[in-house]
Amino acid sequence: MSSLPRLAVDIGGTFTDLVLDIPGREALSAKLLTTHAAPERAVLDGVAAILGQAGLAPAEIGLVIHGTTLATNALIERKGARTALLTTDGFRDSLEIAYEHRFEQYDLYMERPEPLVPRPWRFEVPERLAADGSVLLPLDEAALAALGPRLVEEGVEALAICFLHAYANPVHERRARELLAGWLRPEAICLSSEVCPEIREYDRASTTVANAYVLPLMERYLGALEAGLAALGCRAPLLMMMSSGGMTTLATARRFPIRLVESGPAGGAMLARLIAAQSGIEHALAFDMGGTTAKLTLIDDLAPQQARSFEVARAARFLKGSGIPLRIPVIDMVEIGAGGGSIARVDALGRLAVGPESAGADPGPACYGRGGRAATVTDADLLIGRIDPEGFAGGRISLDPAAARRAVETDVALPLRLGPEAAACGITEMVSEAMAAAARVHAAECGKETAGRTMIAFGGAAPLHAARLAQRLGISRIVVPRGAGVGSAHGFLAAPLSYEVVRSRLMSLAELDARALDALFAEMRAEAEAILAPAAPVASLEERRQAFMRYRGQGHEVAVPLPPGPYAGRDAGRLLRAGFEATYRALYGRLIPGLEVEALTWTLSLAEAKPLPARLPPLPPAPAPAAARQRRIIDPATGAVVEADVFDRAQLPPGARIRGPALVQEEATTTVIPPGFSAAHDAAGHLVLEAEAAA
Repeated sequence: MSSLPRLAVDIGGTFTDLVLDIPGREALSAKLLTTHAAPERAVLDGVAAILGQAGLAPAEIGLVIHGTTLATNALIERKGARTALLTTDGFRDSLEIAYEHRFEQYDLYMERPEPLVPRPWRFEVPERLAADGSVLLPLDEAALAALGPRLVEEGVEALAICFLHAYANPVHERRARELLAGWLRPEAICLSSEVCPEIREYDRASTTVANAYVLPLMERYLGALEAGLAALGCRAPLLMMMSSGGMTTLATARRFPIRLVESGPAGGAMLARLIAAQSGIEHALAFDMGGTTAKLTLIDDLAPQQARSFEVARAARFLKGSGIPLRIPVIDMVEIGAGGGSIARVDALGRLAVGPESAGADPGPACYGRGGRAATVTDADLLIGRIDPEGFAGGRISLDPAAARRAVETDVALPLRLGPEAAACGITEMVSEAMAAAARVHAAECGKETAGRTMIAFGGAAPLHAARLAQRLGISRIVVPRGAGVGSAHGFLAAPLSYEVVRSRLMSLAELDARALDALFAEMRAEAEAILAPAAPVASLEERRQAFMRYRGQGHEVAVPLPPGPYAGRDAGRLLRAGFEATYRALYGRLIPGLEVEALTWTLSLAEAKPLPARLPPLPPAPAPAAARQRRIIDPATGAVVEADVFDRAQLPPGARIRGPALVQEEATTTVIPPGFSAAHDAAGHLVLEAEAAA
């Protein structure tokens, strides 16, 4: 399959990106506006266009890899299915009670996000399991029989079942699905013991409800996409990118669409990891800025930060606890509403604000000429000369500078009594500072710094803003990859096929039953293999194990890497405790003597062996080519108008160094090289910007 062309597709809030990887040839890319009413339409139009450009037939494609923000957008915009929740008698309000805390303690007008399931559709049934999974109260099957007709009367499209302690024993949830399958499609009934078999009831319920909420939408979309590709004549396997940075099968994505919520940004992190390996970068900051959002990820020793929880649809964008918590494997990143389509305005206090609202693809920024009138970051970038109005998105979208000027003047310049260019500089500076603030907070929360890292910038808008953001973060080196404008789609092609299984089983390390632990991991391995076997040989999969451990009495755990099994016949308790103490000491600088250690949750991930490329040697310097032309741009750092040399990236020879101010244009983006920076192509064809030392 690796000798056949591969196609990657990334649907974002504004653009749909495609990359066609053809062995022995230069990769081709396309960028189209996302068609929100029928997302598959832009994909299929893009597939037809890019295959026509390559001179290939759809049947020649060997693999299609896809990531999408559709599940995320459905949660944010509350456009999912009519969903009900079935839970243990007495616990219907757990979804609303949540953590019983205020995410903004002193805000008298604080509003929590509304639960995805309103109270009338949260149903209870008598049953009860103990924490060890033993049955305390049998499931009331008569109550379930009476509930079936009511679900139909209420027009319920999807059902989440979350019983107390079902992670320890799924018997009641499975029986409930059997009894209700005559009233609802079994595929639309989501069990917490399958979606999120972990302790902590609210997180488990929230994740299961979110999965049910987006499941019918994603089923319809993925079905339409699969049928559309087949109608074109493409019979290649379709794999889905997951939030964890791995790929999974279409069947698994249909069952657990909640694992796709950050699939696009995860692809970008995979691209950044690949570039870090090629360039010998130990500490990187991946910066992905598209039309709707900006994402920043810390990468250390070629490993993006990982997490087991994520919050979506935050009511307050910087405040934890203001969104919907999801317990899924995810690349840990900070995401803010700062993209090319982010809307600029002057608030009631006379302050300039940018985002998080976005003009999206329809109507889009004012300069798109599609009916948008609000001033956006793209309008500001166009006004200060960063963007060529004739070459945007590979020339597929012709921009209107006059419309951009009118929007910026009306929405920002006149209220602030500024000229349009000064207002545009203010917009770009505001969005840069918003991203810098988010990066600083995220790094501090992780106990790390941004200064001294290498920034890897991709996405349609990131190369426009990367240098200014780097200046604010104390970063002096920036890598803009080949095909940066469609970077996440390129990252899909670098991602491994993988899947993670999780189980919550409380075990004391002092009394660890090694045979029971081996049996648990064997069960988890079998589940992961069953999911991956249709797409990859089992022998090619690499296994990784983790345990989430704590001192007894603590409320939260730390992730501890585990050695491979089996554990029976070894002093497993001592072995695992040594791993815990090494992790705990690295995080907190000390241990707590005399306390018992316990493991609460265990994870096993299988991943396709996909080695990273070796570091490429540096290139000898080459003479700089003559600029194709010049364009006046405004440097927001100083407000000065400067003459910038304009280069076509495809014409830059390897090793040639150019000095700012300059613009390097390519099909899907433009890299801004401000005064004080120089840039050159490296051996892999990536554009490397470096701040020049002050004289």
